[in-house]
Amino acid sequence: MVSAVPSSTVVIVGAGPAGLMAAEVLSDAGVRVHVYDAMPSVGRKFLLAGLGGLNLTHAEPWAQFITRYGKRQTECAGWLQNFDAQAIRNWAQGLGVDTFVGSSQRVFPNDMKAAPLLRAWLQRLRHPAQGSPVTFHMRHRWNGDIRHEGGSYVLGFDTPTGPHSAQATAVVLALGGGSWAKLGSDGAWQPWLQTLGVDTTPLRPANCGFDIAGGWSERLREQFAGHPLKGAVLNFEGFSRKGECVLTATGIEGSLVYAASALLRDTIERKGQATLHLDLKPEWSPERVLAEVAHPRGSRSLSSHLKGRLNLAAVHLALLHEVLPKNAMNNTTKVAAAIKALPLTLSAPRPIDEAISSAGGVQLETLDSHLMSRQHPGLFFAGEMLDWEAPTGGYLLSACLASGRIAAQGVLNLI
Repeated sequence: MVSAVPSSTVVIVGAGPAGLMAAEVLSDAGVRVHVYDAMPSVGRKFLLAGLGGLNLTHAEPWAQFITRYGKRQTECAGWLQNFDAQAIRNWAQGLGVDTFVGSSQRVFPNDMKAAPLLRAWLQRLRHPAQGSPVTFHMRHRWNGDIRHEGGSYVLGFDTPTGPHSAQATAVVLALGGGSWAKLGSDGAWQPWLQTLGVDTTPLRPANCGFDIAGGWSERLREQFAGHPLKGAVLNFEGFSRKGECVLTATGIEGSLVYAASALLRDTIERKGQATLHLDLKPEWSPERVLAEVAHPRGSRSLSSHLKGRLNLAAVHLALLHEVLPKNAMNNTTKVAAAIKALPLTLSAPRPIDEAISSAGGVQLETLDSHLMSRQHPGLFFAGEMLDWEAPTGGYLLSACLASGRIAAQGVLNLI
Protein backbone atom coordinates (compact mmCIF):
# COMPACT_ATOMS: atom_id res chain seq x y z
CA MET A 1 0.00 0.00 0.00
CA VAL A 2 1.00 3.65 -0.34
CA SER A 3 1.47 5.28 3.05
CA ALA A 4 -0.90 8.10 3.86
CA VAL A 5 1.59 10.92 4.06
CA PRO A 6 0.97 14.44 2.77
CA SER A 7 2.35 15.47 -0.61
CA SER A 8 4.59 17.98 1.20
CA THR A 9 6.45 15.18 2.98
CA VAL A 10 10.17 14.66 2.38
CA VAL A 11 11.50 11.11 2.49
CA ILE A 12 15.08 10.50 3.59
CA VAL A 13 16.54 7.05 2.96
CA GLY A 14 19.41 6.33 5.33
CA ALA A 15 19.61 7.09 9.06
CA GLY A 16 23.32 7.81 9.27
CA PRO A 17 24.87 11.21 10.04
CA ALA A 18 24.12 12.71 6.62
CA GLY A 19 20.50 11.60 6.63
CA LEU A 20 19.93 12.71 10.21
CA MET A 21 21.45 16.13 9.55
CA ALA A 22 19.22 16.58 6.51
CA ALA A 23 16.25 15.59 8.66
CA GLU A 24 17.22 18.15 11.31
CA VAL A 25 17.41 21.05 8.86
CA LEU A 26 14.06 20.15 7.31
CA SER A 27 12.41 19.52 10.66
CA ASP A 28 13.57 22.91 11.94
CA ALA A 29 11.88 24.47 8.91
CA GLY A 30 8.59 22.76 9.73
CA VAL A 31 8.76 20.17 6.96
CA ARG A 32 7.28 16.75 7.65
CA VAL A 33 10.13 14.29 7.36
CA HIS A 34 10.05 10.49 7.20
CA VAL A 35 13.38 8.69 7.60
CA TYR A 36 13.67 5.11 6.33
CA ASP A 37 16.49 2.70 7.12
CA ALA A 38 17.11 -1.01 6.60
CA MET A 39 18.68 -1.51 10.02
CA PRO A 40 16.75 -2.15 13.26
CA SER A 41 18.13 1.02 14.84
CA VAL A 42 19.55 4.40 13.86
CA GLY A 43 23.19 5.31 13.29
CA ARG A 44 24.79 1.88 13.62
CA LYS A 45 28.00 2.71 11.76
CA PHE A 46 28.19 6.02 13.61
CA LEU A 47 28.06 4.19 16.94
CA LEU A 48 30.64 1.61 15.94
CA ALA A 49 33.00 4.28 14.61
CA GLY A 50 32.75 6.01 17.97
CA LEU A 51 33.66 3.00 20.11
CA GLY A 52 37.30 4.08 20.32
CA GLY A 53 36.36 7.72 20.84
CA LEU A 54 34.03 9.73 18.62
CA ASN A 55 36.18 11.96 16.41
CA LEU A 56 33.69 14.66 15.40
CA THR A 57 35.92 16.97 13.38
CA HIS A 58 39.40 18.48 13.23
CA ALA A 59 40.55 21.86 14.57
CA GLU A 60 43.39 22.58 12.15
CA PRO A 61 43.24 25.85 10.14
CA TRP A 62 40.69 25.94 7.32
CA ALA A 63 43.30 26.27 4.57
CA GLN A 64 44.87 22.99 5.63
CA PHE A 65 41.61 21.33 6.66
CA ILE A 66 40.06 21.57 3.22
CA THR A 67 43.09 20.06 1.46
CA ARG A 68 42.27 16.74 3.17
CA TYR A 69 39.52 16.24 0.60
CA GLY A 70 42.00 15.88 -2.24
CA LYS A 71 40.53 16.05 -5.71
CA ARG A 72 37.13 17.05 -4.30
CA GLN A 73 38.29 19.82 -1.99
CA THR A 74 36.55 22.53 -4.03
CA GLU A 75 33.20 20.76 -3.85
CA CYS A 76 33.58 19.78 -0.20
CA ALA A 77 34.55 23.35 0.67
CA GLY A 78 31.18 24.41 -0.70
CA TRP A 79 29.45 22.11 1.78
CA LEU A 80 31.70 22.93 4.72
CA GLN A 81 32.07 26.70 4.43
CA ASN A 82 28.84 27.25 6.36
CA PHE A 83 29.25 24.25 8.64
CA ASP A 84 32.92 24.08 9.50
CA ALA A 85 34.67 22.53 12.49
CA GLN A 86 33.65 25.27 14.91
CA ALA A 87 30.04 25.09 13.69
CA ILE A 88 30.06 21.35 14.33
CA ARG A 89 31.34 21.92 17.86
CA ASN A 90 28.61 24.51 18.41
CA TRP A 91 26.02 22.08 17.08
CA ALA A 92 27.20 19.36 19.47
CA GLN A 93 27.10 21.82 22.36
CA GLY A 94 23.50 22.59 21.42
CA LEU A 95 22.79 18.92 22.05
CA GLY A 96 24.36 19.20 25.49
CA VAL A 97 27.64 17.61 24.38
CA ASP A 98 30.77 19.63 25.14
CA THR A 99 33.90 18.93 23.11
CA PHE A 100 37.65 19.28 23.44
CA VAL A 101 40.59 19.50 21.05
CA GLY A 102 43.11 16.71 21.51
CA SER A 103 46.87 16.96 21.09
CA SER A 104 46.51 15.88 17.44
CA GLN A 105 43.93 18.68 16.85
CA ARG A 106 41.18 16.11 16.56
CA VAL A 107 37.91 17.12 18.22
CA PHE A 108 36.11 14.72 20.58
CA PRO A 109 33.13 14.86 22.95
CA ASN A 110 34.34 15.31 26.53
CA ASP A 111 33.24 11.77 27.38
CA MET A 112 34.64 10.43 24.06
CA LYS A 113 31.37 8.58 23.42
CA ALA A 114 29.02 8.53 20.44
CA ALA A 115 25.92 7.11 22.13
CA PRO A 116 25.02 10.13 24.34
CA LEU A 117 25.26 12.49 21.37
CA LEU A 118 23.11 10.21 19.20
CA ARG A 119 20.50 9.83 21.94
CA ALA A 120 20.25 13.58 22.41
CA TRP A 121 20.08 14.09 18.65
CA LEU A 122 17.27 11.57 18.17
CA GLN A 123 15.37 13.04 21.11
CA ARG A 124 15.49 16.47 19.49
CA LEU A 125 14.45 15.10 16.10
CA ARG A 126 11.50 13.20 17.51
CA HIS A 127 10.43 15.92 19.96
CA PRO A 128 11.67 19.28 18.67
CA ALA A 129 11.06 22.44 20.67
CA GLN A 130 9.84 23.95 17.43
CA GLY A 131 9.38 22.66 13.92
CA SER A 132 8.02 19.30 12.88
CA PRO A 133 8.78 15.93 14.52
CA VAL A 134 10.72 13.42 12.42
CA THR A 135 9.17 9.99 11.92
CA PHE A 136 11.49 6.99 11.71
CA HIS A 137 10.76 3.75 9.86
CA MET A 138 13.28 1.05 10.75
CA ARG A 139 13.71 -2.30 9.00
CA HIS A 140 12.53 -0.65 5.80
CA ARG A 141 15.02 -1.54 3.08
CA TRP A 142 14.73 0.49 -0.10
CA ASN A 143 14.53 -1.99 -2.96
CA GLY A 144 15.53 0.37 -5.77
CA ASP A 145 11.98 1.16 -6.81
CA ILE A 146 11.57 4.91 -7.32
CA ARG A 147 9.06 6.50 -9.65
CA HIS A 148 7.95 10.04 -10.33
CA GLU A 149 4.16 10.15 -10.54
CA GLY A 150 1.87 13.16 -10.55
CA GLY A 151 4.48 15.56 -9.25
CA SER A 152 5.60 13.26 -6.41
CA TYR A 153 8.11 10.50 -5.92
CA VAL A 154 6.97 7.02 -4.92
CA LEU A 155 9.54 4.69 -3.38
CA GLY A 156 9.30 0.97 -2.66
CA PHE A 157 10.59 -0.69 0.51
CA ASP A 158 10.89 -4.27 1.68
CA THR A 159 9.87 -4.75 5.32
CA PRO A 160 9.40 -7.71 7.67
CA THR A 161 5.65 -7.40 7.12
CA GLY A 162 5.83 -7.13 3.34
CA PRO A 163 6.20 -4.46 0.64
CA HIS A 164 5.65 -0.81 1.58
CA SER A 165 5.49 2.34 -0.54
CA ALA A 166 6.03 5.95 0.45
CA GLN A 167 5.16 9.15 -1.38
CA ALA A 168 7.12 12.40 -1.13
CA THR A 169 7.60 15.76 -2.81
CA ALA A 170 11.36 15.37 -2.52
CA VAL A 171 13.74 12.54 -1.66
CA VAL A 172 17.17 12.59 -0.02
CA LEU A 173 19.19 9.41 -0.51
CA ALA A 174 21.89 9.03 2.15
CA LEU A 175 22.61 5.33 1.86
CA GLY A 176 26.30 5.29 2.72
CA GLY A 177 29.12 3.80 0.69
CA GLY A 178 30.29 0.22 0.44
CA SER A 179 32.18 -0.46 3.67
CA TRP A 180 30.85 -2.31 6.71
CA ALA A 181 27.94 -3.89 4.85
CA LYS A 182 26.58 -5.55 7.99
CA LEU A 183 25.82 -2.07 9.35
CA GLY A 184 23.86 -1.09 6.24
CA SER A 185 26.42 0.43 3.85
CA ASP A 186 26.39 -2.32 1.25
CA GLY A 187 26.46 -0.27 -1.98
CA ALA A 188 23.44 -2.15 -3.33
CA TRP A 189 22.10 1.12 -4.74
CA GLN A 190 24.71 1.37 -7.49
CA PRO A 191 22.86 -0.53 -10.28
CA TRP A 192 19.56 1.06 -9.29
CA LEU A 193 20.93 4.57 -9.78
CA GLN A 194 22.57 3.58 -13.03
CA THR A 195 19.17 2.41 -14.25
CA LEU A 196 17.85 5.88 -13.40
CA GLY A 197 20.63 7.42 -15.49
CA VAL A 198 22.49 8.80 -12.47
CA ASP A 199 26.22 8.54 -13.22
CA THR A 200 28.27 6.71 -10.60
CA THR A 201 31.92 5.82 -10.14
CA PRO A 202 32.64 2.27 -8.91
CA LEU A 203 33.10 2.03 -5.15
CA ARG A 204 36.62 1.34 -3.92
CA PRO A 205 38.13 0.90 -0.45
CA ALA A 206 39.36 4.03 1.33
CA ASN A 207 41.03 4.40 4.73
CA CYS A 208 42.04 0.79 4.34
CA GLY A 209 44.84 -1.63 5.02
CA PHE A 210 47.03 -3.16 2.33
CA ASP A 211 48.57 -6.53 1.53
CA ILE A 212 52.34 -6.89 1.26
CA ALA A 213 53.54 -8.17 -2.08
CA GLY A 214 54.50 -11.82 -1.63
CA GLY A 215 53.16 -11.86 1.92
CA TRP A 216 55.02 -11.76 5.22
CA SER A 217 57.22 -14.59 6.35
CA GLU A 218 55.63 -17.17 8.64
CA ARG A 219 57.74 -15.90 11.56
CA LEU A 220 56.56 -12.32 11.18
CA ARG A 221 52.91 -13.35 10.79
CA GLU A 222 52.96 -15.55 13.87
CA GLN A 223 55.00 -13.30 16.14
CA PHE A 224 54.25 -9.74 15.07
CA ALA A 225 50.79 -9.54 13.47
CA GLY A 226 48.95 -6.93 15.51
CA HIS A 227 52.12 -5.15 16.68
CA PRO A 228 52.14 -1.36 16.33
CA LEU A 229 54.89 0.76 14.80
CA LYS A 230 54.83 4.02 16.72
CA GLY A 231 56.46 7.28 15.72
CA ALA A 232 57.44 6.19 12.21
CA VAL A 233 57.28 8.49 9.20
CA LEU A 234 55.62 7.16 6.05
CA ASN A 235 56.99 8.56 2.79
CA PHE A 236 55.36 7.96 -0.56
CA GLU A 237 55.36 10.11 -3.72
CA GLY A 238 55.54 13.46 -1.94
CA PHE A 239 53.40 12.32 0.99
CA SER A 240 55.26 12.40 4.32
CA ARG A 241 53.66 12.05 7.73
CA LYS A 242 54.53 10.79 11.18
CA GLY A 243 52.16 8.52 13.02
CA GLU A 244 51.30 4.98 13.98
CA CYS A 245 50.59 1.92 11.87
CA VAL A 246 50.04 -1.73 12.67
CA LEU A 247 51.36 -4.92 11.13
CA THR A 248 48.65 -7.40 10.13
CA ALA A 249 48.74 -11.02 9.06
CA THR A 250 48.69 -9.92 5.43
CA GLY A 251 50.31 -6.49 5.46
CA ILE A 252 49.90 -3.14 7.14
CA GLU A 253 47.10 -0.85 8.35
CA GLY A 254 46.42 1.93 10.85
CA SER A 255 45.88 5.68 10.85
CA LEU A 256 49.23 6.49 9.22
CA VAL A 257 48.48 4.10 6.36
CA TYR A 258 44.91 5.35 6.04
CA ALA A 259 46.17 8.89 5.53
CA ALA A 260 48.08 7.74 2.45
CA SER A 261 45.57 5.11 1.33
CA ALA A 262 44.14 7.03 -1.62
CA LEU A 263 47.61 7.59 -3.09
CA LEU A 264 48.63 4.00 -2.46
CA ARG A 265 45.41 2.54 -3.86
CA ASP A 266 45.49 4.67 -7.00
CA THR A 267 49.14 3.79 -7.63
CA ILE A 268 48.39 0.08 -7.28
CA GLU A 269 45.53 0.45 -9.75
CA ARG A 270 47.86 2.09 -12.27
CA LYS A 271 51.06 0.11 -11.73
CA GLY A 272 50.04 -3.10 -10.00
CA GLN A 273 51.96 -2.27 -6.82
CA ALA A 274 53.19 0.62 -4.68
CA THR A 275 56.37 0.88 -2.62
CA LEU A 276 56.33 3.13 0.44
CA HIS A 277 59.22 3.84 2.79
CA LEU A 278 59.09 3.96 6.58
CA ASP A 279 61.59 6.02 8.54
CA LEU A 280 61.91 4.10 11.80
CA LYS A 281 64.09 6.79 13.45
CA PRO A 282 62.76 10.08 12.07
CA GLU A 283 64.36 12.22 14.81
CA TRP A 284 67.81 10.95 13.90
CA SER A 285 69.81 12.05 10.87
CA PRO A 286 71.03 9.37 8.42
CA GLU A 287 74.57 10.14 9.55
CA ARG A 288 73.76 9.49 13.19
CA VAL A 289 71.94 6.26 12.39
CA LEU A 290 74.86 5.04 10.31
CA ALA A 291 77.33 5.95 13.05
CA GLU A 292 75.36 4.01 15.65
CA VAL A 293 74.90 0.97 13.41
CA ALA A 294 78.62 1.00 12.57
CA HIS A 295 79.69 1.34 16.21
CA PRO A 296 81.71 -1.72 17.25
CA ARG A 297 79.38 -4.26 18.88
CA GLY A 298 81.90 -6.77 20.13
CA SER A 299 80.29 -10.07 21.01
CA ARG A 300 76.75 -8.72 21.07
CA SER A 301 74.23 -9.95 18.52
CA LEU A 302 73.01 -7.52 15.89
CA SER A 303 69.61 -7.43 17.57
CA SER A 304 71.11 -6.51 20.93
CA HIS A 305 73.37 -3.97 19.29
CA LEU A 306 70.54 -2.20 17.44
CA LYS A 307 68.32 -2.29 20.50
CA GLY A 308 71.03 -0.82 22.67
CA ARG A 309 72.40 1.80 20.28
CA LEU A 310 69.18 2.83 18.47
CA ASN A 311 66.44 1.63 20.83
CA LEU A 312 64.92 -0.51 18.09
CA ALA A 313 62.25 -3.00 19.18
CA ALA A 314 61.92 -6.63 18.14
CA VAL A 315 59.29 -5.71 15.56
CA HIS A 316 61.74 -3.32 13.90
CA LEU A 317 64.35 -6.06 13.69
CA ALA A 318 61.79 -8.44 12.22
CA LEU A 319 60.97 -5.91 9.50
CA LEU A 320 64.65 -5.42 8.68
CA HIS A 321 64.97 -9.19 8.24
CA GLU A 322 61.90 -9.13 5.97
CA VAL A 323 63.24 -6.56 3.52
CA LEU A 324 67.00 -7.19 3.59
CA PRO A 325 68.72 -10.31 2.27
CA LYS A 326 70.57 -12.28 4.95
CA ASN A 327 74.00 -11.14 3.78
CA ALA A 328 72.87 -7.48 3.79
CA MET A 329 72.20 -7.65 7.54
CA ASN A 330 75.97 -7.60 8.01
CA ASN A 331 76.33 -4.50 5.85
CA THR A 332 76.15 -1.47 8.14
CA THR A 333 75.40 0.92 5.26
CA LYS A 334 72.45 -1.14 4.03
CA VAL A 335 71.07 -1.67 7.52
CA ALA A 336 71.29 2.04 8.32
CA ALA A 337 69.67 2.95 5.01
CA ALA A 338 66.80 0.52 5.68
CA ILE A 339 66.24 1.96 9.15
CA LYS A 340 65.81 5.42 7.59
CA ALA A 341 63.85 4.22 4.54
CA LEU A 342 62.40 0.76 5.04
CA PRO A 343 60.84 -0.25 1.69
CA LEU A 344 57.48 -2.01 1.84
CA THR A 345 55.90 -3.02 -1.47
CA LEU A 346 52.11 -3.27 -1.37
CA SER A 347 50.18 -5.39 -3.85
CA ALA A 348 46.51 -4.69 -3.09
CA PRO A 349 44.18 -2.84 -0.75
CA ARG A 350 42.17 -4.96 1.61
CA PRO A 351 38.56 -5.72 0.57
CA ILE A 352 36.14 -2.81 0.66
CA ASP A 353 34.05 -4.32 3.44
CA GLU A 354 37.09 -4.17 5.73
CA ALA A 355 37.71 -0.51 4.92
CA ILE A 356 36.69 2.31 7.22
CA SER A 357 35.12 4.13 4.27
CA SER A 358 34.83 3.97 0.51
CA ALA A 359 35.66 6.14 -2.47
CA GLY A 360 33.50 6.45 -5.57
CA GLY A 361 29.75 6.81 -5.76
CA VAL A 362 27.39 9.35 -7.30
CA GLN A 363 29.42 11.65 -9.52
CA LEU A 364 29.17 15.23 -8.31
CA GLU A 365 29.14 16.48 -11.89
CA THR A 366 25.68 14.97 -12.30
CA LEU A 367 24.37 17.05 -9.36
CA ASP A 368 23.80 20.75 -8.76
CA SER A 369 25.38 22.77 -5.96
CA HIS A 370 22.76 21.51 -3.50
CA LEU A 371 23.38 17.88 -4.47
CA MET A 372 20.17 17.53 -6.48
CA SER A 373 20.16 15.35 -9.58
CA ARG A 374 20.13 17.50 -12.71
CA GLN A 375 18.09 14.78 -14.46
CA HIS A 376 15.65 14.18 -11.62
CA PRO A 377 14.53 17.39 -9.89
CA GLY A 378 13.60 16.69 -6.29
CA LEU A 379 16.04 13.78 -5.93
CA PHE A 380 18.98 14.67 -3.66
CA PHE A 381 22.03 12.78 -2.42
CA ALA A 382 24.20 13.16 0.68
CA GLY A 383 26.99 11.53 2.62
CA GLU A 384 29.37 8.77 1.70
CA MET A 385 27.39 7.60 -1.32
CA LEU A 386 28.76 10.68 -3.11
CA ASP A 387 32.04 10.47 -5.04
CA TRP A 388 34.50 11.99 -2.54
CA GLU A 389 36.83 10.67 0.12
CA ALA A 390 38.88 11.90 3.06
CA PRO A 391 41.23 10.43 5.65
CA THR A 392 40.23 9.66 9.21
CA GLY A 393 40.60 12.44 11.73
CA GLY A 394 37.08 13.88 11.73
CA TYR A 395 37.12 14.83 8.06
CA LEU A 396 34.74 12.07 6.97
CA LEU A 397 32.09 12.86 9.56
CA SER A 398 32.44 16.62 9.00
CA ALA A 399 31.69 16.36 5.29
CA CYS A 400 28.89 13.84 5.79
CA LEU A 401 27.13 16.21 8.19
CA ALA A 402 27.74 19.22 5.95
CA SER A 403 26.50 17.44 2.83
CA GLY A 404 23.27 16.54 4.63
CA ARG A 405 22.73 20.21 5.46
CA ILE A 406 23.42 21.31 1.89
CA ALA A 407 21.00 18.75 0.47
CA ALA A 408 18.28 19.78 2.94
CA GLN A 409 18.75 23.45 2.08
CA GLY A 410 18.29 22.45 -1.56
CA VAL A 411 15.04 20.72 -0.66
CA LEU A 412 13.81 23.84 1.10
CA ASN A 413 14.65 25.93 -1.96
CA LEU A 414 12.61 23.53 -4.06
CA ILE A 415 9.48 23.14 -1.95
